[in-house]
Amino acid sequence: MIRFKFIPLLLAFLFVSLSASAETNTLTKVQKLNGWRLLFNGKDFDGWRTFNKGGKIGPAWEVKGGLLTKVETARSGGLMTVDTFGDFDLNWGWRIREGGNNGIKYFIKEGSEKSIGHEYQMFDDAAHGDSKRKGLTASFYDVLPPSARAKVKKPGEWNHSRIYVRGAKVEHWLNGKKVLAYTLGSEQVLKAVQDSKFKDVKGFGTKVRGHILLTDHKDHCEFKNIRIREYK
Repeated sequence: MIRFKFIPLLLAFLFVSLSASAETNTLTKVQKLNGWRLLFNGKDFDGWRTFNKGGKIGPAWEVKGGLLTKVETARSGGLMTVDTFGDFDLNWGWRIREGGNNGIKYFIKEGSEKSIGHEYQMFDDAAHGDSKRKGLTASFYDVLPPSARAKVKKPGEWNHSRIYVRGAKVEHWLNGKKVLAYTLGSEQVLKAVQDSKFKDVKGFGTKVRGHILLTDHKDHCEFKNIRIREYK
């Protein structure tokens, strides 16, 4: 029997093991048996569209060398999954250039002009001070900062991130460490929303089923090993 105090270490080990697959954009037999699937196959945009009406994928996004790339300066809308998700475990690898900024949004609902959702921020933290903690890597963007300054790697190096959603519980992980946990609809979250730019968005901070979206900022960003496991 695994003692309770060892469970966080075990989860971290499993997270790192999942991220450090021998081959890019592949799943092992064990991962498949445990319900994991690829959101990005490393070859094309199968399973993806843009948030924009019609879903056409423009020049801001390309697939090359097994990487999903946000092309610098080009704009054509956030890249969004065709499927929606409620409870899930999302893992991915990413890297940005010096001064870069990107993010992954979740709980994206259609029917509005903007792709509004909770965002896991991906940032060159070294280029910015603690005055913008709610915008640092692994923050719940503009709402909650990471519990401690997350150890993001240098620009050009690969980071491994994770978003875990189960019921009302949400966790943000970075490079094998849990750096933020919050409860959807809690007093803490709803108060923080009121201090954010999302204060007038109805229901923001509560649980919804929605799409996952890679943001279309102007900066170059690369993704790989985008995997998800859903909980029914």
